[in-house]
Amino acid sequence: MEERIQKILAQAGLCSRRTAEQWMQAGRITVNGRKISLGDRADIRKDRICVDGKPIGASEEKVYLMLYKPRGYVTTLKDEHGRKTVAELVQECGARVVPVGRLDYASEGLLLLTNDGALTNALTHPSHEVAKHYTVRVRGRLDQIAKLSEPMKIDNYEIAPAIVEVMEHDEQSAKLLMTIYEGRNRQIRKMCEQCGLEVRRLKRVAIGKLHLDPGLKAGAWRPLTESELTYLQGLTANLQD
Repeated sequence: MEERIQKILAQAGLCSRRTAEQWMQAGRITVNGRKISLGDRADIRKDRICVDGKPIGASEEKVYLMLYKPRGYVTTLKDEHGRKTVAELVQECGARVVPVGRLDYASEGLLLLTNDGALTNALTHPSHEVAKHYTVRVRGRLDQIAKLSEPMKIDNYEIAPAIVEVMEHDEQSAKLLMTIYEGRNRQIRKMCEQCGLEVRRLKRVAIGKLHLDPGLKAGAWRPLTESELTYLQGLTANLQD
């Protein structure tokens, strides 16, 4: 699938999109031997994309991290409002990695980071339905929880129904296990709001069969294991077929 060159370079962990545009204007980037312009597109799986004559990813070691994102961090490399970013938490990993997908500022849990642009694209493309599992503590209209599994519109877009399991509850609150496949911006929070439920805590616990390591404390990270990486690579291979 073709994408804008600046997006490909950013996903590969080489630079920001703005910096990529500067490199393009300076003639430092070529696709299949041809200098490119702003707005040009390429397919990282088919085209030879080079920066200063060097193919992207040719000698760069791929890094794959699992981070327990804490609440109070934004899922970006730099924040214009000066808020803390997940990049600060993994700055000692030895590579410039980018988040795979996102978790909002007030949410926590499993976040993957990598400099493998192809894997990032495969896991985050809207057409690829990868299950994402969350534990959600809510309070409010508990009698409306069943509606979370029904079709609904978020921002004028009809989302796929979620799978919802009540893990525990009392008279005022409940803990839910919610599975969604699209991961639209603040999707779960907006779903709950429509059903009269206030989200008190939201934690992503798994992406597909890849689970948040229970040994990780909030803010800590570790490299993916060989078996975890093999699972993700197999998953993305199936998505690309």
